[in-house]
Amino acid sequence: MNTDIKRILVTRDFPDKGIERLKERAGFKVTLWDLERPMAPEELVEGAKSHDALLCTLSDRIDKAFLDACAHLEIISQYAVGYDNIDVAYADSLGIPVGYTPDAMTEATADISFGLMIATARQMFFMHKIIIDGQWGHFRPKGNMGVLGQALKGRTLGIYGMGRIGLCMAQRCHGAYGMSVLYWSRSSNAEAEKTLGAVRVEFDELLAQSDVVSAHCALTPDTRHVFNRAAFKRMKPTGIFINTARGPIHDEAALLEALETGEIWGAGLDVTDPEPMAKDHPLLSMPNVCVLPHIGSATKEARELMSVMAAENIIQFYDTGEIPHQVSV
Repeated sequence: MNTDIKRILVTRDFPDKGIERLKERAGFKVTLWDLERPMAPEELVEGAKSHDALLCTLSDRIDKAFLDACAHLEIISQYAVGYDNIDVAYADSLGIPVGYTPDAMTEATADISFGLMIATARQMFFMHKIIIDGQWGHFRPKGNMGVLGQALKGRTLGIYGMGRIGLCMAQRCHGAYGMSVLYWSRSSNAEAEKTLGAVRVEFDELLAQSDVVSAHCALTPDTRHVFNRAAFKRMKPTGIFINTARGPIHDEAALLEALETGEIWGAGLDVTDPEPMAKDHPLLSMPNVCVLPHIGSATKEARELMSVMAAENIIQFYDTGEIPHQVSV
């Protein structure tokens, strides 16, 4: 083991389990940014300049400018399953490996996707607002304020990106509602096809045939705004769009237009573009829209596991030269 003191910069007040592992590790000196707000870009650069390793998250912009200023870094470990905030290819060209925390939030995020689907189909957020606004009133056969939801049993689910989270979402929908599963993905998913009868289709068919379209892909140049005006026009007018992946995967102006014109029926979002969403955004006042503040990983268990995995990436790197969960370039 290298006996030199390694200085670790931790950019947020992450759950204790992982951070304690770093602090207890002989030969590590840990600097913890413990303010509620994220580090400003200039603070991040200045802080990283005097450290050997960085434990960061999605709010930290690890771009070419940062990497040029901090090319001495020996490892970057990301507290997230996504890493679109990091220029991984450029980091690799500088010899800086990047770790991340896959699987830790799979179940938690699939739960949010499933919950948003149900909440949107039954317009739960709007109904909650009716109570707060004192408009509950008497029983109305045609719905409170003329609003009725829609059933999900036996409908068709379209998964855009059949990875770990997409598969968990499909399992929930198929098991609970007997939903048929279509999916678009860069590669086939044998488990989904064998256990769920899922059928891999082209994107246009996914949009046209699905009653619920749920996005579970990484944010890349190819997936940025893949759900645009043209995509929403191809969906059923009764269709529901769910996004718990990344906000820029959908074009928010196009989504708003599709909902206002009735091109699609509803939307459930755990991610927006930008984040946070403005409190007076028109999507927030629509009865057929449910928005959450990016809480896909927000269970105690998931967040603690992410902290441990991010810490272990750094510990194992210095102990063995290997990173348990390294981003492939």
